[in-house]
Amino acid sequence: MRKVIMTSLFLAGMAVMVSCTYKTHPQTGGLPPGQAKKITGSKSAKPYAPGQQKKQ
Repeated sequence: MRKVIMTSLFLAGMAVMVSCTYKTHPQTGGLPPGQAKKITGSKSAKPYAPGQQKKQ
C-alpha cells in the first residue's frame, strides 16, 4: 500500500513540474519597435513595427 501511495505522489509531483511553463517571447505591447528588438535580440525592428505587419 505504501508503494502505491509513494508512486502516486511521485507521478503527481512530476505532473506539476511538467505543467509549469513560461512564455519564450516577451510581451512587446506598448514598447517601441527598437526596444522590442533589443529585448528579443533580433537584428531588425521591422517585425515589431505595427505599420510593417502584413494583414491576415
